[in-house]
Amino acid sequence: LLIMYFQFVESLIIFVFDPLAIAMVVAANTAFAHVKGIARDPKDYEVYRKKEHTVFEDDVVAFKEAEPTIKVDVVVDFTVAEASRTNLPLLAEEGIDAVVGTSGLSEQDFEWIDQKFDKSSCLVVPNFAIGAVLMMHFAATASPWFKTAEIIEYHHNQKIDSPSGTALATAEMMHAASDEWENDPTTKENILGARGAKLEGIPIHSVRMQGMVAHQEVILGSTGQTLTIRHDSTDRESFMPGVLMAVKGVGGLSNGLTVGLEKLLGIE
Repeated sequence: LLIMYFQFVESLIIFVFDPLAIAMVVAANTAFAHVKGIARDPKDYEVYRKKEHTVFEDDVVAFKEAEPTIKVDVVVDFTVAEASRTNLPLLAEEGIDAVVGTSGLSEQDFEWIDQKFDKSSCLVVPNFAIGAVLMMHFAATASPWFKTAEIIEYHHNQKIDSPSGTALATAEMMHAASDEWENDPTTKENILGARGAKLEGIPIHSVRMQGMVAHQEVILGSTGQTLTIRHDSTDRESFMPGVLMAVKGVGGLSNGLTVGLEKLLGIE
């Protein structure tokens, strides 16, 4: 493994799936038990925790070349946007494929990621739950047949950003499928923000609550009918099949940036 500095990292997990070796950088708030659960057997991974290494200023941790010595093919980044902005250029420079599960990256971030990854691929995934990806696809497919739509996303109350990356991606996909949404007739909000935040004319509402993991519904309406498309992740294990699909498939993507699992699912 190359000498590399990762920010805001609680653990570095090395998975060995013949013929791939995967390094996963994990932030302190990641459900570690679920992340390591993608391994078939405990022998398939080793964990290098931050406390066992030298911690530098600004919570930057150095994982030394001597441990581990395995060559890494793919790095999965489950940190935060600020850390990804530091970590990803290092991976691009070394020609290592990256899978990013960090929310909060902007369109400006996507532009430089696409430019820097000229020797390898970077797959940014707003949602690793395959059912959620299909939910977004179905919403976009239905969009040309409706004139109004709203998105409600629900997450656990430890999620620090809103709206979710999934909600933003859904609105973008729906707008790409149809730009003929009717204007919101509301002329007065008795409480500012009551109609949600709008992206491409589609209102998005965010709920943060104990007892939830990750959920989203898209409600589309036309004369005399509504269509509700909903996905629920009730356990973080729902993300792991998508993580495996991403790490196994990123090497077959074109150099540069790919957003979402759609291409790997064949529904792009």
